[in-house]
Amino acid sequence: MRILQVNKFFDLHGGAEVYMHGLIRELEKQGHDVHAFSTLGIKNLPSRDERFFVTRFHLDQSDGLWTDLIKAKNFFWNIEAKERFSALLDAIKPDVVHLHNIYHHLSTSILPEIIKRKIPCVQTLHDYKLIAPNYAMFDHGAPCERSKHGRYYNVIRHRCLSDKWLYNALAAGEMYFTKFRQSYERTVSIFLCPSRFMKEKVEDWGEPASKLRYVPNPTDRIEQPATRGGGYLLYAGRLSQEKGLKSFIEASAKLPELPVKIAGRGPEEEALKKLVKDRGAHHIEFLGFVAPRDLQNIRHHAEALVLPTLSYENASGVVLEAMASGLPCIVTRTGGNPELVTDTENGFLVKPGDTEDWMRNLRRFQATTEEIRTQMGNNARKKIHAKHLWSDHYNKVLDCYVEAGVSRRY
Repeated sequence: MRILQVNKFFDLHGGAEVYMHGLIRELEKQGHDVHAFSTLGIKNLPSRDERFFVTRFHLDQSDGLWTDLIKAKNFFWNIEAKERFSALLDAIKPDVVHLHNIYHHLSTSILPEIIKRKIPCVQTLHDYKLIAPNYAMFDHGAPCERSKHGRYYNVIRHRCLSDKWLYNALAAGEMYFTKFRQSYERTVSIFLCPSRFMKEKVEDWGEPASKLRYVPNPTDRIEQPATRGGGYLLYAGRLSQEKGLKSFIEASAKLPELPVKIAGRGPEEEALKKLVKDRGAHHIEFLGFVAPRDLQNIRHHAEALVLPTLSYENASGVVLEAMASGLPCIVTRTGGNPELVTDTENGFLVKPGDTEDWMRNLRRFQATTEEIRTQMGNNARKKIHAKHLWSDHYNKVLDCYVEAGVSRRY
C-alpha cells in the first residue's frame, strides 16, 4: 500500500511528530511504501519527498511586514502548500492520505486536492483543533470550552491563544472559514481518536459519531522493566502552565524525604525554579533538556512517574512509556489520563491543581511497600501489552484505511 503521511512539522517537535515517525517506521517495517508531506526545517528527519516540502514560518515572532502578511494569509490558505501537495499527489499516486496536524502552516488549502482525486483520507486527532481554535482547550490556568457552539469569537475576547489580539483574531477567523467550508468533514472519512475522552469530546461538540474511531496510542515494548531503586519521582515534559507543575511542587516541597527530578524545558522554567528556591526544596532537581537515551536510564531507576497536567490530556506518550517500563504513575484525573491509570492498580489519580490532594496522594505512594510498587508496575506493563503495542495499533490503523475506502489490505 502506498501511504502518504501529512503533518506540519517533520522533526520531533512534539507528541504528534513522535507518533507519526513511529507510525512511518511500523508501516515501512510491514512492507508498505510510505511518503511524507510537511514543512522544511533544519531539524527534520530525512525524507525522500523533501523536495515537495514547503517553507516553514515561525509564527511566534515578527519577520517584517511583508513576511508577516504572508504568514497571516497562510493561516487561511497556503498556496505554496496547495501547489506542492498537488504535485506530490500526482507524482506518487497514494492509496490513502493520513493527516495529522496541518493547521496554521500547511492549512486546509491541501484538502481539495485530496477530494479532487477521490483519495481515501483519515486523520489522527492529536489535539482539539477539529472543534476549537484554542486547540489545547486550555486558557488562563484551566480547561476552556468558551468556543463551543461556534462561539469562536471568544478566543479573541479572552485572548486564549496569545496576548496578541491579531493572533487570536486569525485563529478565530480561520476556524469560522474552515467550519463554513466543512473542510475536514468533507475530506476525511475516518477520524482516529487516541483516547475515549477525545472521541466523546469531539462528538459532544458536534462531529459525526459515524466518522470517529477509538484507536489508542501505542508505545514500544520495553523488554527489561525498570529496576527503580533511585528513590525519586520523575516528571518528564514541557515546563508550561497547562502541565500543572506549580501545585505538584507546592505539595512536594513539604515532603523532602521524596526527591523529585524534573526533565524538560519551557516558558515556566524560571518561575518554577524560583518557587522551588523560595520553598527551600533542595530535594527537587531541574535537569533541563535530557536526551531520549539518558531519559530512559533516569526513568529506569525512578520510583514513579508524575504527570500533574491541568489540561485535557489526550493520550500521554510519557505515561505510556513509563507504563511500558513498569513504573507506577501518579497523574491527574483529567482528559485521557484515567483511561491509562487506574487508582491503586497501576498508580494514583489526583484532582488537577489541588495541592492538598497532591499531598495526600504523594503520602499514599510513600506508604506503599516495594511489593505493591512492583505489582503496580507489572499491572502497567500488562495494560500496555494488552492494547498499546505497535503491532496491535498497526492493525487498527489499517482497518481504518480500509474503512475509509482503500480497496484491500496489502
